[in-house]
Amino acid sequence: MEALNTSLDLEVSIDQNSGFCFGVVYAIEMAEEFLKEQGHLYCLGDIVHNDAEVQRLEKMGLRIIDHEKLSTLENEKVLIRAHGEPPHTYQTALKNNLELVDASCPVVLKLQNRIKNSFDKSEIIYIYGKHGHAEVEGLLGQTNQEAVVFQSLDELDIANMPKSITLYSQTTKSTDSFYKIKKTLEEAGIAVNANDTICRQVSNRDKELGSFAEQFDAVVFVSGTKSSNGKVLYNVCKQANPRTHFVSSTEEIDQEWFKPGDRIGICGATSTPMWLMEEAKEKLLTF
Repeated sequence: MEALNTSLDLEVSIDQNSGFCFGVVYAIEMAEEFLKEQGHLYCLGDIVHNDAEVQRLEKMGLRIIDHEKLSTLENEKVLIRAHGEPPHTYQTALKNNLELVDASCPVVLKLQNRIKNSFDKSEIIYIYGKHGHAEVEGLLGQTNQEAVVFQSLDELDIANMPKSITLYSQTTKSTDSFYKIKKTLEEAGIAVNANDTICRQVSNRDKELGSFAEQFDAVVFVSGTKSSNGKVLYNVCKQANPRTHFVSSTEEIDQEWFKPGDRIGICGATSTPMWLMEEAKEKLLTF
């Protein structure tokens, strides 16, 4: 992946471990297959948190809808993206004679099942995750909206929490943060039945990216602005290399960021397509 330029003489490398996780790859391949066969396919929410990739698929005939539109749609095929969906989505599909193309990530489905089992046993469930995130909404749905969702310990009134809880996490959260939360709660005298269901393909990215970013003079981090995973991984890169720049499109790359002879690393989120990182490389090589 090495290439040289004659003006700023930049050396540019793309991180081959960056880009789509297998769950997103699976969902996009499934969508492409249906679009080639039928010319159009509805998708419940953005298939991936990356505008450029969504636009590419929309040109192929993908139609992004929300839950409100789903409730009025009948006799159509609808893709369930990797994030998964709560039970009421499946009930709506049955009622409206919708054929669901279910591309829910297997890691997410396994987590949904575990949470449902805990809920059926009347366990008190806490979920470490982002409020309103599609995956978290799917998890909450397994508990009849009764689980407590929190993004940080600051949101919890630890002194008045139940003395025994079952703890889960959104699959894309940091493993380090999850175990710090468990430790803090246990130190406060709470019995924590912790279920580590974090996807290692995603959670290990932070360590890999930190090592990658350290190797270069500057880093271009490519990600959609809606990607929570992108925000986290960008900060990992920025900590490892202060000359890290966040861009969501190649137009945002500024020549002024770089010095002659710089070695540049390009990387991205689990929602960043490899073709977009390739475009960023091409742009850098014009400087």
